[in-house]
Amino acid sequence: MSSILPIINTLKQPSSWKWVEQAIAHLDIILLDHSHCERKAAGVALNLMFRYPSSTQLVRQLTAIAREELEHFELVNQWLERRGIPLAPLAAPPYGAGLTALIRKNEPERLLDSLLVSGLIEARSHERLGLLATHCPDRELAEFYRSLMASEARHYGIYWVLADTYFDRDVVKQRLEELAIQESELLATLHPEPRIHS
Repeated sequence: MSSILPIINTLKQPSSWKWVEQAIAHLDIILLDHSHCERKAAGVALNLMFRYPSSTQLVRQLTAIAREELEHFELVNQWLERRGIPLAPLAAPPYGAGLTALIRKNEPERLLDSLLVSGLIEARSHERLGLLATHCPDRELAEFYRSLMASEARHYGIYWVLADTYFDRDVVKQRLEELAIQESELLATLHPEPRIHS
């Protein structure tokens, strides 16, 4: 795993300070959105397992990710209860749909893109939870965000290592470069509604 980590630990652009200010000003919405993000992340892992059931290593690794994402979902929901925030739907920002639209339709490119897009989302989550851990005025909530960071880092590492397992490394690196540029472009304009990925 360590042989690929140097090429995965870089997003093309850091999150803007405006996003930090927006998130801190709307922590209840950020928490609610975080709940949705954890649920969706578990769903992504499960969907990949259903789509590629004969890929043994993928199924093994993503089983662990799905389990952990559901544990995080439960933990975030406990924070919602503590703060009196009801579970409710939220309109999704363009980020997720924009990345999904980049996934090519035909195999094996679909698998490669699915793994790399999932990894990029986890990498951005890791970065943004770190920003919340650093700047959140509620110290207990800040520590909660900090406690999730290692998992997010591990998750994006797993997605990229899976890509490296099933595809030639040069192909992975080239496609990762393309997707990472577009991932940053999707966040270049701050979405007016605060979200983990906005």
